[in-house]
Amino acid sequence: MAKAWAKVLPRAAAAGVALAFLYVVWLAYATGQALLAVACLAAFSLGLWVYTARPAYTWRYLFPGLAGMALFVVFPILYTVRVGFTNYSSRNLLDFERATRYLLDETISGAGPRYAFTLHRDGEGFRLVLAPLRDEEGAAEGAPATAFVTPSLALHRGSPPAVVEVVPLAGKGFEPGEPVSLKDVIERREVLSRLKVRFPDGTSATMSGLREFAPLRPRYLQEADGSLVNQETGERLRPDHRIGFYVTPAGEPVRPGFKVDVGLANYRRMVTDPEFRGPFLAIFAWTVVFAALTVFLTLVVGCTLAVVLNWEGLRFRGQYRTLLFLPYAVPGFISILVFRGLFNQSFGEINLILDQLFGIRPSWFADPFLAKVMILVVNTWLGYPYVMVLCTGLIKAIPGDIYEASAVEGAGPLTNFFRITAPLIVAPLTPLLIASFAFNFNNFVLISLLTNGRPDFLNTRVPAGTTDILVSYTYRIAFQDSGQNFGLAAAISTVIFFLVAVLSTVNLRLTRAAAEERR
Repeated sequence: MAKAWAKVLPRAAAAGVALAFLYVVWLAYATGQALLAVACLAAFSLGLWVYTARPAYTWRYLFPGLAGMALFVVFPILYTVRVGFTNYSSRNLLDFERATRYLLDETISGAGPRYAFTLHRDGEGFRLVLAPLRDEEGAAEGAPATAFVTPSLALHRGSPPAVVEVVPLAGKGFEPGEPVSLKDVIERREVLSRLKVRFPDGTSATMSGLREFAPLRPRYLQEADGSLVNQETGERLRPDHRIGFYVTPAGEPVRPGFKVDVGLANYRRMVTDPEFRGPFLAIFAWTVVFAALTVFLTLVVGCTLAVVLNWEGLRFRGQYRTLLFLPYAVPGFISILVFRGLFNQSFGEINLILDQLFGIRPSWFADPFLAKVMILVVNTWLGYPYVMVLCTGLIKAIPGDIYEASAVEGAGPLTNFFRITAPLIVAPLTPLLIASFAFNFNNFVLISLLTNGRPDFLNTRVPAGTTDILVSYTYRIAFQDSGQNFGLAAAISTVIFFLVAVLSTVNLRLTRAAAEERR
């Protein structure tokens, strides 16, 4: 019996997992995401084959890692590259079908009677009582003479849109009583706005105010050729798939826009648009300089401190090492915010000291050069402990006999450093310095918290700052620009990815060539 259950349970579990995944695939397809559904089905089928087929037994241990890499590394990269070839932005968020549906769902006031409504409690629900509005001369033209009432309605928040049949109030045995307050109507306004009441003669109305229902009709009607005709003005809108908008006969775009492929337009803009090209090239140059100088300064400071702390005659070495390591132990964003206060022009301690000593108060945040100096100072402070710890460990690994032999020859500290220490630690340190360069190339947190890219360039349509690096510049384009141009930001992100990859590859090859020459 136990053996039978041992065979049945794994198969039952596999069948349950398969059904769950197929349900997820069906949900993705039902929501219109056919490509996502195909990708999920392919991933599930591959996983099922890996964990059930004997030839794929050895892949069972690698599959979770490979699947995670594909999901969290490969897919975001491919998706970003794909978005870079579109006009995706805050003005072009929807696909073509949804943008069309949005316009077709717009309504305008139609011909027919209007109704004043009151909301009344009916047990646990509510009823609407609709009475025709009358002008000073009597009943409105075409208005019925009787009031109407709806069935009992729940009016829960999040209730779906509904069509409600109303009947004459007379003879229904419902005494309206006192209506609820305007405050209660306002609280349920969202639900009431989704109601559509239908009268016995076939006409219908929707909420047009806090106390009124009125007949509505679609603003646009779709023609056979795909164009939309405005029923108020007779204007015809046609879709323009070059810019992703419906346009009027005068060429004016009508929101909302829709996503379309624009090819290399975002990449061409980086090169051909003068108002974009200038800031982009300046920001790219500063990004490279910032990352390179940060690596150089942290290496100089960290390595110097490591050599000094390795001096056995130095008293309290342990205490010094602990104090110098503290900047790395404190969370980076806290240190950045502290430095932001220290560099404040009016109240910062740094300017107070400079004012007392030299009578100057530098504008650290307003002057582009001083802002860059400030960024390098802060980033060096944040990065040198890491290099110091690395160099300390590498120096400890150098045999002491080499230094003893050097001392016999009469070599001094500088000779020991440049002839022994530096050559022996540079090879294992180089990959870490390259990783540090790649990290600082995309050091968004420092720029965002310290200067937010400012001071800004003048006379540019795209927001750009003199202290922006490429990643913070991309963030401002994607999320802070009035246009929120996600397609352009994705194109810049793709460029950043390939630049970092190329620079890292070149650095690694140069390092490998230098190591081979030393051999």
